[in-house]
Amino acid sequence: MTRVRIAFLTRRFKPETRSSVPLVMQALAEAGAIVDVVHPVAGMSDLSELRVQHDLYVLKQMSGLALSVAGALHAQGATIVNPYPVTLALADKIVAFRILQRAGAPTPETYVTSHVDSFAPLLETGPLIVKPVRGWDGHGVRIIARASELADLPPGKEPLFAQRYIPPQGPELKMFSIGGRVFGVKTEVQRGAKAGHQREPFTPTPELRRIVLRCGEAFGIDLFGVDIIERDGTQYIVDMNSFPGFRGVPDGIARVARYLYQAAERAARGQQLFESPLPQETASTAGLG
Repeated sequence: MTRVRIAFLTRRFKPETRSSVPLVMQALAEAGAIVDVVHPVAGMSDLSELRVQHDLYVLKQMSGLALSVAGALHAQGATIVNPYPVTLALADKIVAFRILQRAGAPTPETYVTSHVDSFAPLLETGPLIVKPVRGWDGHGVRIIARASELADLPPGKEPLFAQRYIPPQGPELKMFSIGGRVFGVKTEVQRGAKAGHQREPFTPTPELRRIVLRCGEAFGIDLFGVDIIERDGTQYIVDMNSFPGFRGVPDGIARVARYLYQAAERAARGQQLFESPLPQETASTAGLG
């Protein structure tokens, strides 16, 4: 029997890492898959030798050479989880939230500007939460309540992305889709903190499931994460991740490994994993007009 070949586009991990990726790779190898790590920054590579050599590529790294390598492989017809265009869109909050809005997903009021002073009038009706356009894990997130605080924002060449700050009532809800099955994990809200959350799995309500699946349908994927807060009985999507860590999901490592193995099997048979990697209107949904 032919063994499926799966390559991870990600960094190499130290033994003490908290990442779930090494455990997923181990589970895949134990299931019989040939598992490789494509590490684009290790040494020098001849670009002409970059070609599709695996049934499935797993794009975990959201920036740098890994993303570029994914783009080159995508152009050659590689099967990637998640698809390169989707990962690229989700890495840009302007694009991602416009697509979510067009899909009818509940999001806070969202703004973008190239001039920080433009946010001042918005602060008259309440605080804003300002985020890097291309950021993750809470890095660089600031809650701004007064116009005088705008001057403290770090200068940069990228546009400024902000949302109306909605103080959550209760824990933040980390929602995960694995093959269309939705899981929920309650976490303590700690802005800018990457670790140390208290995590409590819970059974999602039908409404939460509907919201999460709508997000996946907007991008044409079924393996992803969505962060949701609740206020006065209303849910708001505050972030969406292409390939989260799935921490807190019962048997999360085994579930993700099983999903990837089955995806590799389908890819090896020439079957498409996704009907459409992105809506056809992607270019227009990114427009700000």
